[in-house]
Amino acid sequence: MAGKAKRDAKPTINDVARLSGVSKKTVSRVINRSPLLNQMTREKVEAVIADLGYVPNPQARALALRRNFLLGLIHDNPNAQMVLNFQEGVLDAIKDTEFALVVRPVDRKSPRLLDDIRAFIEVQRPYGVLILPPVSENDAIADLCRELGCNYVRMGSARLDDAAHLVESNDRQAVGLAIDYLADMGHRRIGFVAGPAGFRSASEREAGFDEAMARLGLDGSAGLKSAGNYTFESGHAAAVRLLDNSPRPTAIFASNDEMAAGVLHAARERGITVPDELSIVGFDDTSIAAHIWPPLSTVRWPIASMARSAALKLVDPAAADDQPSLFLSDLIPRASAAPPPA
Repeated sequence: MAGKAKRDAKPTINDVARLSGVSKKTVSRVINRSPLLNQMTREKVEAVIADLGYVPNPQARALALRRNFLLGLIHDNPNAQMVLNFQEGVLDAIKDTEFALVVRPVDRKSPRLLDDIRAFIEVQRPYGVLILPPVSENDAIADLCRELGCNYVRMGSARLDDAAHLVESNDRQAVGLAIDYLADMGHRRIGFVAGPAGFRSASEREAGFDEAMARLGLDGSAGLKSAGNYTFESGHAAAVRLLDNSPRPTAIFASNDEMAAGVLHAARERGITVPDELSIVGFDDTSIAAHIWPPLSTVRWPIASMARSAALKLVDPAAADDQPSLFLSDLIPRASAAPPPA
């Protein structure tokens, strides 16, 4: 009877690892369809799984880990397109795996912010969470994740954490590239539409504008700045203020594409042609940049690549150091910018 029981025992992950000559961690990566494995190893392990008839039990594994195979996306961001682009990157990273994405909007100004996030993590028991700016800039949330034993990755426009828990971009330097681009065309009076107060991305982009204007010896005073909040409407209102100046700017840099589209709309309302009388540059390279007319010159923020790396850091923490943490933005010239009128 003992022999029969042994023969009837279901194969385990240990059996697969032993017969494949690999570690249990490698078998787990094959099961999770991690993209970090070479094809030869993947095929060898898959062949042993098929030969043994081994069937992973996601529910049992989740119970053992005291975690579900869910990645939580925590955000409070007025730029819906940015959130959608980040989701696309995450979904690309976890396609054909057991993992799923759960989106959790929060109110970063709420006195219950930490309580709400704690409840989300304790109830959903995610495998890990991805935290978007500006919520990601709150160190107390990272502390809470560590307290609850929940792995996390923060997205930011500057260094917020160690490499295993961060994907960051070089917003300050990228804005400098955009201002250099306009100055090289001959623009000397360049307006700036700022992002919302309290966003690190907004402060980094404004610092990039200030530093570039000072380096070039150009006027970067408050009279050439106007506040926005990353929405089309705020970009339109900011442009109205800038275009009412005399003399008005010959170019405007907006801190995201939504606001840049608002700038373009305000210019058209005043009969100002783009780019002949006014050049416009945005930031993000979201779909709106290529779909408006004229197509928008912009800084490409590699959101999808950042999201993919962030998700892989969570799905495979042992290989987190193999994933990049710093992502460089680059300038995408299009038809919305040209030399100033003579």
